[in-house]
Amino acid sequence: MKNSICFIVAIVSLMACKSRNGERSSDEPQQAFIEQETVKKIDVHAHYKYERDYLPAFFKKWNMQGVLVDVSISDSIGVNRSWGEYVAHTKVQPDMFFLCSSLIGVDIDKPDFAKKVITRLEQEILSGARMVKVWKNFGMVTKDASGNFIQIDDARLQPIWDFLRARHIPVMAHIGEPIQAWRPLDDPNNPHYGYYTDHPEYHAYQHPEIPSYETIISARDNWIANNPDLKILCAHLGSMSHDVAMVAERLDKFPHIYVEPAARFGDLVGQDSDKVRAFFEKYQDRIMFGTDYGTWGPQNGKTFEELKTE
Repeated sequence: MKNSICFIVAIVSLMACKSRNGERSSDEPQQAFIEQETVKKIDVHAHYKYERDYLPAFFKKWNMQGVLVDVSISDSIGVNRSWGEYVAHTKVQPDMFFLCSSLIGVDIDKPDFAKKVITRLEQEILSGARMVKVWKNFGMVTKDASGNFIQIDDARLQPIWDFLRARHIPVMAHIGEPIQAWRPLDDPNNPHYGYYTDHPEYHAYQHPEIPSYETIISARDNWIANNPDLKILCAHLGSMSHDVAMVAERLDKFPHIYVEPAARFGDLVGQDSDKVRAFFEKYQDRIMFGTDYGTWGPQNGKTFEELKTE
């Protein structure tokens, strides 16, 4: 997968070290720490929009690089992106970061929609983009002129997938949300309680007009099936983090997809640990390392204590 996934593949190492007899070794913590420093890691899901003085040393210490993932958000003014900031940051730290572009379905009804998107993506690929992100706007937010939510398998998007496939550019897909988004927010121990409290617009339980979880995941699966030669990285464990068996089913069915667990470890620890361990062991070459970490706001606007906490 030249010039694309080959630059960003990294294995998520969650399996504990074991001695030859199968028992955990006494030097396991020390061994884990040594591996953290020596094993090369590429965070495929990062949002370091703004520079920080501490970042170069931090990335060097952990022997790490990152993919800066752009996000397209539509509001009453237009489509907001962070592409410019990510490009600028990458130019300052070219050895630390790779770039990931983005797209959403705004103006999908216009006859030149796909052509304009492809033209823009072509320019951004020339500027260094190694992936393109699509996210939960598809299925949950953006509507077409008829008032229908645009699903990721919409035929009007197909020319874009064909273009990316021909250019060997993978797609990072954050389609849907954890299934808890369609459930009442009544348990503070829910790993997504804080997020949906702060972002009620994505708490589908409060918005019955949003399509069901099953509808969105089905459209996502249909899109994957319709593009067998397109490399797809399903972010956040493919919005199926509540059940690793669901993730495994898709990995078995679609050999061209990968997953990463950013911001979904709370869902993993709620499942049987042996089952989760077996999942990571079996699919270790299909699971990438992703954190969803980032920097918010310019450094000169942060206090010393804020930067220390960050």
